[in-house]
Amino acid sequence: MKYSFSSLVIPLALYLASHSIMSTAQASLSKSSAEKANIKANINETQIAFMPDIHFHDIYADFKDGSFKGIPNSISGKNATIRSLSAELNSTRLFNENYFAMFSALDDAVSRGVKLIALPGDFSDDGQPVHMRGLTKILDNYAKEHDIEFFAAPGNHDPVRPFKIPSGKSDFLGAGGKEQRIFSRGKNECKGYDGAKAVIKAAVIKNSGIKTDVKTNAALDTICSEEVSGLGYQGIMQQLKSHGFYPKPNYHYWETPYSSYNSHNYDYQTAQTESVNEQREYEICHQGAGGKYKQLNANKNKTYTNCFNVIDSSYLVEPIKGLWLLAIDANVYVPNFDATEIKGATDVTDPNTFKGSSSAGYNKMFTHKTQVIEWISDVVKRAKKEGKQLVAFSHFPMTEFYDGQEDNVKKLFDENKFQRPRLPKKSVSQALASTGLKVHIGGHMHINDTGVTRNNDGSFLFNIQAPSIAAYIPAYKLMTLKANEQIEIQTVVVDDIPRYSELFEHYRQEHKVLQETDPKRLWNIDILASKSYKEFTQWHIRELTRQRFLPKDWPADLRNLLFSLNGLDMLVLSQLNTDVTIKQWQEGLVSLDYLHKTPQWTTALVKAKKLVLGTGLQTEQFSKWNGFDLAVDFYRLHNADQLALRDISQQRLAQYSVLTKALANSTLETRLKTTNELVNTNKAESNSSLAESNSDLTEQTLTSVFKRRFGNLFRLFDGFKNGAPSDHFMLNLSDGTITDLKK
Repeated sequence: MKYSFSSLVIPLALYLASHSIMSTAQASLSKSSAEKANIKANINETQIAFMPDIHFHDIYADFKDGSFKGIPNSISGKNATIRSLSAELNSTRLFNENYFAMFSALDDAVSRGVKLIALPGDFSDDGQPVHMRGLTKILDNYAKEHDIEFFAAPGNHDPVRPFKIPSGKSDFLGAGGKEQRIFSRGKNECKGYDGAKAVIKAAVIKNSGIKTDVKTNAALDTICSEEVSGLGYQGIMQQLKSHGFYPKPNYHYWETPYSSYNSHNYDYQTAQTESVNEQREYEICHQGAGGKYKQLNANKNKTYTNCFNVIDSSYLVEPIKGLWLLAIDANVYVPNFDATEIKGATDVTDPNTFKGSSSAGYNKMFTHKTQVIEWISDVVKRAKKEGKQLVAFSHFPMTEFYDGQEDNVKKLFDENKFQRPRLPKKSVSQALASTGLKVHIGGHMHINDTGVTRNNDGSFLFNIQAPSIAAYIPAYKLMTLKANEQIEIQTVVVDDIPRYSELFEHYRQEHKVLQETDPKRLWNIDILASKSYKEFTQWHIRELTRQRFLPKDWPADLRNLLFSLNGLDMLVLSQLNTDVTIKQWQEGLVSLDYLHKTPQWTTALVKAKKLVLGTGLQTEQFSKWNGFDLAVDFYRLHNADQLALRDISQQRLAQYSVLTKALANSTLETRLKTTNELVNTNKAESNSSLAESNSDLTEQTLTSVFKRRFGNLFRLFDGFKNGAPSDHFMLNLSDGTITDLKK
């Protein structure tokens, strides 16, 4: 059914009225400098841990309906309800081993005396009831046993859509190392049955033995269970009701963007009354934010359609006197334009009614959740007047996450590759900084990074990207509040994980099955020789690079060159001049062996050796690594930033630096040559992306393509290596400076 906006009008009006009244009266209520100093002194040395993207999957879950028993594990004595390793190695996150990593991360925080832990989204992996129960049980236990307060903000995996939807996975690991399909009602083949659960045969076979109705081509029958449905806001918030989403008596203050009160007339009962989900709905339309924003645009003859009421789970909480944690629900589920034309789409539980929020982020927050942006600005002003330390967190980044290398990223990767759709626009980051917000911790990207946006008016915003414990490099961010407007940020690597190999026996079975049935999907069995969880994540990023990143994200010409060359070849090519075209190279008309025998290669090799003189390196050492090794190191550095420098040898880094300089020195000549080639071939650059298509390159020389492509690649690599401090550093919120504490 369609939803109206009427339920939001009164709460929003109350909010605007109360806060406008508060704004005019605030001057008399503002704290003196001495009072503010006392408030800040109260929170000095307070620690807050930020653990985004846990992607919790209960590997020993209890399917309450008895539909899936799991597979017996000889080490734990329990039945494992896990995903296949093949699924893990094709995903940006782990699904199984992160279960053990979560316990280790929480135990580490406990050992440091941390009492406040924020979960900036994707604490679940699609909000499935069977896993949400397991997560809630763990959080409740740590809260009780160690006096910890957890504060959750949702991510695009919790929920996947704003309302409960059919869900499930095709790659649970089932009997005999085979993949087990498990879905809830309405997803894929789980349709047309009575009762709460069902088993759908992989194929219906007549007495003659001939398959007449092949359902899935799967090795195992499909299990249908509501335990793997995708919960919406209501279900997820109810599960985690004790962890930030609703007020508690021990909170000093708590509000939502729709509260009618403020910190000066706060009482718990009123907060509890106004925290119900019905009071926290807002209208969202395909074209933009609904409600008063829709009315304003209607006056400008803009038509708004496909409008629905959706819950906004944002909240502001004061867990200890003087500290305000701003938990922003930055999910934006835009209604599809043709929602009413899709069968069943007027039912909000149809996945086709809304777009997912994965690539929406703050770009869509400004257009479709305008009221939350206004609320953030208001909270910032009140925090300043009342002397509160404000720390914001959400699932999505507020600034760029390429270490200032956005232009080089655009030159190398297509507009839909390398996370580019998730990048906040520069104007959006500047607008967020203009609200006065100074520090935000985000997740979503599974990377370790520090971004800073600075405006001409002096406003600035630090965006701290906290890594995931479910990916390389497994870590969380530890914030310590200091005197004089300073905040210390430490990145805690979680590498000592007991039981990390507990599930390997099941993966060995899986590998054997793949060898016999689907060799193309085989992964490297050596991953099961990992001596630590960190080494396991090293293998994960390596296999992910091979199976997903390179095939799907990288331009074909660059990918082909990577797989053909070693480091010495690259060094020589940086000095080579040849008339061989990239088309001849791609079609196999010219081989690397052929180039090795040409006089031009001999000349270039002499030049290459001169580049290495005085560096302490040996030219021959460059041949010990290849293009794939470079690609893996590229992703290590992009994902882990400064932390990756522990895992790339100093010699390799020095070799990369030589190549960076060599390619930079030849850039101008190559650029001029390439310009002429592009003019001659009459190829125009796309307006939507600076990345070149393969057709732009075919008539260009191998030399020009290599120098330009690899020049961009090594500039990116160098930029990632020399970005803002991201390991252990100090933020100064009074002047916007950042100090690296590792130096």
